[in-house]
Amino acid sequence: QWYKFPGQALGGAYDMGRAYKHMIDANYIGADKYFHARGNYEAAQRGPGGKWAAEVISNGRENWQSFRGSGHEDTAADQAANHHGRNGGDPNDYRPAGLPSKY
Repeated sequence: QWYKFPGQALGGAYDMGRAYKHMIDANYIGADKYFHARGNYEAAQRGPGGKWAAEVISNGRENWQSFRGSGHEDTAADQAANHHGRNGGDPNDYRPAGLPSKY
């Protein structure tokens, strides 16, 4: 149903932004990949529009970080977490021990 796509995309963008905010707020070593997976997972659960938004945002962010000099290994690991969540994988697979339960 094509008419649902824009709303799904907006919701997915919101999910990605919320995961990013939580990552910044948590400021927890080793939690980066968890928040990547979680944002992508939550966005994709909204439907094709959410999945599309997650992919566009994730790729844009990783391309920007690569341009700024982020290492290839870190970018590849971020993208693996992004794909994992976007394709329905459990974000908790990336959850570090000790991360507060509010996240």
